[in-house]
Amino acid sequence: MRGRRSVALLALLAVLAAGSILSGSGTSAFAAEYPSWDDVQAARQNKDATQAEVTRVQGLLAGLQAAVDATHSVALNKGDEYQAAQQKYDEAAVKAAELLRQADAAQTKAAKSKQQAGQLAAQLSRSAGTDFSTRLFFSGGDSKAYLAQLGLQSMVKDQSAGIYEKAIQDQNTAQSLTDQADVAKAALKRLADIAQKALAEAMTAAAAATSAFTEQSDNSARLKAQLATLTTNVDHLESEYVDGIKALWGELAGLGAGKISSTGWVRPSGGHISSPFGFRINPFTHAYAFHAGTDLAANCNSPIFAAHGGTVVYAGPNGGYGNFVQIDNGDGTSTGYGHIVNGGIHVSVGQPVGPGQPIAAVGSTGHSTGCHLHYEVRQGGNATDPVPFMRNNGIELAN
Repeated sequence: MRGRRSVALLALLAVLAAGSILSGSGTSAFAAEYPSWDDVQAARQNKDATQAEVTRVQGLLAGLQAAVDATHSVALNKGDEYQAAQQKYDEAAVKAAELLRQADAAQTKAAKSKQQAGQLAAQLSRSAGTDFSTRLFFSGGDSKAYLAQLGLQSMVKDQSAGIYEKAIQDQNTAQSLTDQADVAKAALKRLADIAQKALAEAMTAAAAATSAFTEQSDNSARLKAQLATLTTNVDHLESEYVDGIKALWGELAGLGAGKISSTGWVRPSGGHISSPFGFRINPFTHAYAFHAGTDLAANCNSPIFAAHGGTVVYAGPNGGYGNFVQIDNGDGTSTGYGHIVNGGIHVSVGQPVGPGQPIAAVGSTGHSTGCHLHYEVRQGGNATDPVPFMRNNGIELAN
């Protein structure tokens, strides 16, 4: 029970980290729009003023919620566009890699066939040169044997023709596969550009949604306390609220983090693997599609840890990923954490994080059929199977 309560505290305290509520000042980018506690106390002296202040506070609360709803909707749509673009890139990358492998194998086979054809041509060139009529004239009684030998030579020539044809066919196949691989590589570059543009737009939308949510989180509880003070005529609500928040900070201080391996990596959450990396039937869309990560069936609201140190580059709604966090871990490696519970992102873009640091809470947002963590590892932008990657870094996911 305490573990669940602690996770809930993480979610609450993350959105209050700006400190405006703890200080009681209520400062924000829109500070002039919000009533101070002096305004509230003054309004309580007059019934009409009290009602006007109640209406004002109610309007502010409604406006904050409207901003959250609007920006969240845009962020979800942009996230859907990004995920669709990323899905196309991931699937194309797998196919391009397979075409390249086939092209390399075909080139090796074609080179071997060409070598065999060349060796046969040299051998036939050495054995040729004697005129058929002359050899038949001088063969005497051995003419039958010579004719038999000639028939064998004809068969050899027919066989050599087949070897030549095979060499040409192998070369054509190799060239065709190489051409296809080149086309796939060019298409992959275009898809990467499209995905990158969609990512930038999704990040902008997510930042706006996060800003609106933070604005609401930094002010709605205080506004509700002010509203309660106006409507119940009780003076001590704010102090009780602030004291409660400070007590929660003290409880949070006792929370631990994931166990760090010798290479500086951490298991990002609890839970067994419920869906592995690779092509599969998507349980949400029921389509055969590439799954770019590993799903860990962790409990709802359980903590998600940064698998490695780095810098947060994405934090917010992201289409089918639901609420999503991506961390740039350096050296071209990044890790992603999807389906985070609403209100469960505890980090922001640009924030440095350490290995094992709690960054979010498990949920079932986006294209999800139940609480779990979708965990991704990317190297150079390409999806990598997290299980062997983490195993190589001293962390076992498959247990």
